[in-house]
Amino acid sequence: MPEGHTIHRLAKDYTAAFARTAVHVTSPQGKFAGSAALLDGTVLDTADAHGKHLFLGFRGAGWVHIHLGLFGKVTFGPAPAPPPTDTVRLRLAGDTAYVDLRGPATCALITDPEKQAIHDRLGPDPLRPDADPGAALRRISRSRSTIAALLMDQKVIAGVGNVYRAEVLFRHGIDPYRPGKDITPAEWDAIWQDLTGLMREGVRNNRIDTVRPEHTPEAMGRPPRVDDHGGEVYVYRRAHQACHLCGGPVSTADLAARNLFWCPTCQKR
Repeated sequence: MPEGHTIHRLAKDYTAAFARTAVHVTSPQGKFAGSAALLDGTVLDTADAHGKHLFLGFRGAGWVHIHLGLFGKVTFGPAPAPPPTDTVRLRLAGDTAYVDLRGPATCALITDPEKQAIHDRLGPDPLRPDADPGAALRRISRSRSTIAALLMDQKVIAGVGNVYRAEVLFRHGIDPYRPGKDITPAEWDAIWQDLTGLMREGVRNNRIDTVRPEHTPEAMGRPPRVDDHGGEVYVYRRAHQACHLCGGPVSTADLAARNLFWCPTCQKR
């Protein structure tokens, strides 16, 4: 499932391609056909993101709420758009570009109050200017759940996925099994600030890189990471490989149906 930086990047890409222009809206697959007909020819005013939720704002017509889920995919291309396949849930086409949405968990036309209700149930997003990290800390400090589980709870903090969860805990030497109530305000402030910086870099580069400059392949004289998920990381998907800092093996375990990665030496309990 894409992490929050990907959704914010998509919001920027939709805005760059279509903002303030009338767009041709279709649903070749048919599942969004009724709403597409209502939107066809309207102006896309803005795109907004909160955590893993994307919102496309159409002037006077509401918002298209998109959640990619596990299988959703967005593909941009230059105009003229080629004939669509029957797997395209939503196509926007303009004078210079088109974009296809396939396989989302959610694609629905919603009202302003319905959009606000989604924001209200989500935790603060490190990439949003209106985010309140204190709201997340209040929930974390009252919880006996592990900090690893809490970071993945979108009601606590929105947009953090498995990669950022594993990497930010490693970067701060925090054992993933520590209860949330044992995280100090100073530790949470450092985690939040780090997530904000890392995720902003993710938006800019369209990939996740979490190693510090002194731990890059060039600095350490080690081979670069080869992985479909992209950038340089400390522990994510590096189970049983040597930790870049201590040389010990990276551990993995199942936590809330997701793979957890950490270094037991660098992240002592």
